[in-house]
Amino acid sequence: MQDRTPRPEDLEPIERAGVDELRAVQLERLRWSLRHAYDNVPHYRRAFEAADVHPDDCRELADLARFPFTGKAELRENYPFGMFAVPRERIARLHASSGTTGRPTVVGYTREDLRTWARLMARSIRASGGRPGDRVHVAYGYGLFTGGLGAHYGAEELGCTVIPVSGGMTERQVMLIRDFEPEIIMVTPSYLLAIVDEMQRQGIDPRTTSLQVGIFGAEPWTEDMRREMEQRLDLHAVDIYGLSEVMGPGVANECVETKDGLHLWEDHFYPEIIDPVTGAVLPDGERGELVLTSLTKEAMPVVRYRTRDLTRLLPGTARPMRRIEKITGRTDDMMIVRGVNIFPTQIEELILRTPELSPHFQCVLGRQGRMDTLTVKVERRPGVAVDAAERAGDALVGLVKNTIGVSVSVEVIAPDGVERSMGKMRRIVDQRPAV
Repeated sequence: MQDRTPRPEDLEPIERAGVDELRAVQLERLRWSLRHAYDNVPHYRRAFEAADVHPDDCRELADLARFPFTGKAELRENYPFGMFAVPRERIARLHASSGTTGRPTVVGYTREDLRTWARLMARSIRASGGRPGDRVHVAYGYGLFTGGLGAHYGAEELGCTVIPVSGGMTERQVMLIRDFEPEIIMVTPSYLLAIVDEMQRQGIDPRTTSLQVGIFGAEPWTEDMRREMEQRLDLHAVDIYGLSEVMGPGVANECVETKDGLHLWEDHFYPEIIDPVTGAVLPDGERGELVLTSLTKEAMPVVRYRTRDLTRLLPGTARPMRRIEKITGRTDDMMIVRGVNIFPTQIEELILRTPELSPHFQCVLGRQGRMDTLTVKVERRPGVAVDAAERAGDALVGLVKNTIGVSVSVEVIAPDGVERSMGKMRRIVDQRPAV
């Protein structure tokens, strides 16, 4: 892999600032954001008053803990535009979640919000090893999903050449990578592996392509998957983090020189880690749920948004901003099977130890009598014989039992047998009857 470390002189001044300077910027912007939300969003005015707190009560960063949380429920209750803090004529763009679990969550952006987003995405791509002039193959979905357009405008802001492929049509993805020779690909990790499988089906060695950096987000992925992608493609696999309710991709990003967690761009987002049960703020270094407050958003400020992502805050390394440990689980992705807590990423780690099986899988929850059951549906790798894959599935049953402590069934299916949606895997399918 080529060295892709950015030069110090290419970083923004805030990326080289001291911690005290950064905290002063945060406090000034936090006080503005709380006032902006209180003055312009009826929901926040009611929520602050119900909690007996006022924006003027925020005199230091720790005071934020007195303010109420925001969750998806509040966003859906105010669907579609009730959380906006500016008149609708100032809204330059709308994005929304897929809405598969209820009403979609709608987010709006002013022109200045879009400029901020583009700059933070450019910062993220540069931290990943991107440089002006690089060709960037964007295989995130375009549309109401924030991934494609967020990556697109960030790459343009950095001075890259954008190849706006979007998701799907895997054979065409391979053709364009071969013909256009991009240095960077931005895509979900599960779909990148589908592209690699297609390369190999066509007789192309993935390590011979032009790709030097992969920027992977929109779904949790593990260190084992990083090693697999780097070995199969001879590129730097770098993690990006974001969520549409807070901005979109580019809230945090790994630095290519360290790959030791995602530096959260704290000049625009203030992080907290809370106990997901009690809501108490936890000290840096302790694992809990990530909560984010926007510091500069005009159209839709968010105060103490509960991301449901499980991680911990760590000191800065390559940048002064604190890092969040790689997201490997969510409070709402946790499965409880016969009293055992299981996350899909734990299953993924064990699948990646089994070379006959692909990391394309689903966890299917069912119920037999009074007992919950878990079936792991996993694709065999292309070219692997059915009987060899079945033996590997039997071995996976033992791995799960010995490592996680729960009995599961494993169903090995043909390649491409797991449904994909915008390049992402639907990891959990709950078929248990309602009670």
